[in-house]
Amino acid sequence: MSDFLLELSKNPNARKAIKSLGLPVPMPQALARAKGPWEERPLADQAVVVGAGADAQLGGVIADTLARAGAEPWLAGDGHDASVYEAPGQAYGRRAHPLPDPLPERFLAQGVVFDASGMATPDALGALHDTLHPLVGRIGRCGRVVILARPHDTIDAPAAAATQRALEGFVRSLAKEIGRRGATAHVVYVEPGAEGRAPALLRYLLSNRSAFVDGQPFRVSMAAAKGGGTDDEVPYTRPLEKKVVLLTGAARGIGKATAKLLADEGAHVICLDRPQDDGPVSEVARDVGGSVLLQDISDADAPEKIAAAIEAEHGRVDVVVHNAGVTRDRTLAKMKRERWDQTIDINLGAVIRINDRLVGADLIPDGGRIVCLSSIAGIAGNMGQTNYAASKAGIIGYVEALAPVLAERGITVNAIAPGFIETRLTSAIPAVIREVGRRLSALGQGGLPRDIGDLVVFLASPGAQGLTGRVVRACGGAFVGA
Repeated sequence: MSDFLLELSKNPNARKAIKSLGLPVPMPQALARAKGPWEERPLADQAVVVGAGADAQLGGVIADTLARAGAEPWLAGDGHDASVYEAPGQAYGRRAHPLPDPLPERFLAQGVVFDASGMATPDALGALHDTLHPLVGRIGRCGRVVILARPHDTIDAPAAAATQRALEGFVRSLAKEIGRRGATAHVVYVEPGAEGRAPALLRYLLSNRSAFVDGQPFRVSMAAAKGGGTDDEVPYTRPLEKKVVLLTGAARGIGKATAKLLADEGAHVICLDRPQDDGPVSEVARDVGGSVLLQDISDADAPEKIAAAIEAEHGRVDVVVHNAGVTRDRTLAKMKRERWDQTIDINLGAVIRINDRLVGADLIPDGGRIVCLSSIAGIAGNMGQTNYAASKAGIIGYVEALAPVLAERGITVNAIAPGFIETRLTSAIPAVIREVGRRLSALGQGGLPRDIGDLVVFLASPGAQGLTGRVVRACGGAFVGA
């Protein structure tokens, strides 16, 4: 079922009429989403304003990333080491320019990057205001704001730690202010020594592939050892070339969209779903050039059968995506134990059993990826979903605990917590509840299955080596939850 207000907002005349009449009708901005496979220059010819606070430390990362991605950097204010922009600017034909003050009348920035990594006192936060105050109204539709910082728990000085931690509150609030234009904001905390792992994430967040991810803190670390190659060899086109991916719940919705996006980046996708879904999952596999694995993951012997099939056909699985899941909603007072057990077992128990078997058999090689689907319900809870919310919160705890266990082998483990996504399941929700679910977010709309798929592809890619043990909300900046 389509979103009527979103479709209406695409008509400029309708937007103008509603605004002129002063009607209290939310008009969400249609999001700009990526088209086609990954590109070497996803930010081609886009104006990106760069600001810097006192003692900024990540200018080189920003300069190299923007130049290679094809952006046009504009340096705002003082605090920059302009020399770090010279070499990449020459190499990629993207020289940095000083941002005029005052701004040209029609100047719009598609992105804003602010290096806050050296700010050590609360008064230093004023540089954020000085840079972004005149720019907020000049951020284009579906623009991006990314703040680069240092994790507060790696800093000994309490004042500096407080200053860095303050940035998370800033971006969460800014995201809600600019969301009506389809724009997003994030903070990326880069651990000392992990600077080489930041560019891939910065590219992703500045690109249209992150359209429905909003208001999030990220942490880039060296926790997961490098599994093959070096950080400067990260491929930015077809990053999953010759990779084998196991995708559960592949027949429909998020799984179907994700299978296509994984295949577009070179992966061979093993499309797993229940035997009852042989028809639709086989069609997905044919469309993406993958293979079919029919298995009910709740069966006691499912882990053994899955492992045996992977070993026989491929010898390994580079990426495991746990997308399969069920909802068996009832209030706790009306919920039968059967519904409780089935939800917990499929959404959480099966994930643990399958991973245990694949890891135990050494079928996931060093540098592999595990991506688990959690939910915003696992963070915020939801009426009538005690079983579902418990299972999805369990996924979060599982990811956080498993990541350090596998870090030495370079295997990363992360979770995605989707918010309201437009699928056949949400289309069956009563209209009033569905409308509330869509509007209670900074972006004021539901996401699409491909929004989750784009995030899966990024977390599965070599460039995501610096992210492990993390939960990324793909919820459009939902107003509920942490």
